[in-house]
Amino acid sequence: MNIFILYYLAAGAFAGILAGLFGIGGGMIIVSALIYIFAAQGIPEAALTHVGIGTSLATIIVTSISSLRAHNSEGAVNWSVWKRMAPGLVIGSLIGAGVASIINGKSLQAIIGVGAFLVGIKMLFMKNKALEENDFSKLPSPIGQTGLGGFIGLVSAIFGIGGGTLTVPFLSYYGLKIQNAVGTSAACGLPIAVAGAVGFLFFGQFVDADVKEALPNGVLGFVHIYAFICVSLASFFTARIGAKLAHTLPAATLKKAFAVLLLVVGVRLLLDSDVFII
Repeated sequence: MNIFILYYLAAGAFAGILAGLFGIGGGMIIVSALIYIFAAQGIPEAALTHVGIGTSLATIIVTSISSLRAHNSEGAVNWSVWKRMAPGLVIGSLIGAGVASIINGKSLQAIIGVGAFLVGIKMLFMKNKALEENDFSKLPSPIGQTGLGGFIGLVSAIFGIGGGTLTVPFLSYYGLKIQNAVGTSAACGLPIAVAGAVGFLFFGQFVDADVKEALPNGVLGFVHIYAFICVSLASFFTARIGAKLAHTLPAATLKKAFAVLLLVVGVRLLLDSDVFII
C-alpha cells in the first residue's frame, strides 16, 4: 500500500504545478494516473474509470482553492465573469456526472481530443494582438456566459477535469489576456469540482451490487478517499509554485506553452480512445 501512496503523491505534485501554471485542475494527468494505479490495486474494470474521474474531481476542489488564491493575490481573477459562469458550471457539472455514470465515454473522449488539438493549433499560431490588455467588448451576454459555463461544466465532469482545457482558450478568445484567462479559469475549477464530486458520490451509490462488493475499503460512491487525501495534499502546495511561475513568464511564452499542452492532451485522448483503432 505504501508504494501506491507514493504514486498518489507524485501525481498530485505534478498536477498541482499544472494547475497553478495553466489554470487547469490537473485532471487530465490525475485521471490517467489514477486509472493506472487503481487497476494495479484491483479495482474492477466496470468502476475503474468512474472512480478515477470522481476522485480526480474531488482532488481538484483542493487544487483549485490553492491555485485561485495565488492568482487572486496577483489580481488575475475576473470575478464578474466568474459570477456569470458559476451557475452554469454547477448545473452542467451535475448533469455531466449523471451522464458519465451511465455511458462509455470513449467516443466523446475522441471528440474532446480533436477539439483540444484544434484549439491548441489555433492558440499556437494566432496573432497575439490582445496579450497585454483585456478587451471585454468581446465577451458574450451574461446569459451567454452562463450557457458557456454549462457546456464547460458538462464536459469537465464527464472527464474529471477542472475545465481549464476549455475555459482558458474560450476566455482568451473572448478578449481576456492570458494571465486573466488562466486566473479566472482557476476560480471556475472550484464549482466544477465541487458539483462534479458530489454528483459522482451520489451516482456511485447505484453501482451494481457485485461491483460494489469488489471495491476496496476507502471507496465512497465513485471517490477513493485515500487517493483523494494524498493527491490533494501534494497538489495544494505545488499549485502555488505553478501560479507564481505563471506571473513571471512573458504572456506570449505562457500562451504558447499552454497551446503545446493542449496539443499533447488532444493527441493523448485520441490515442487512449478506441474510436480510431482499425
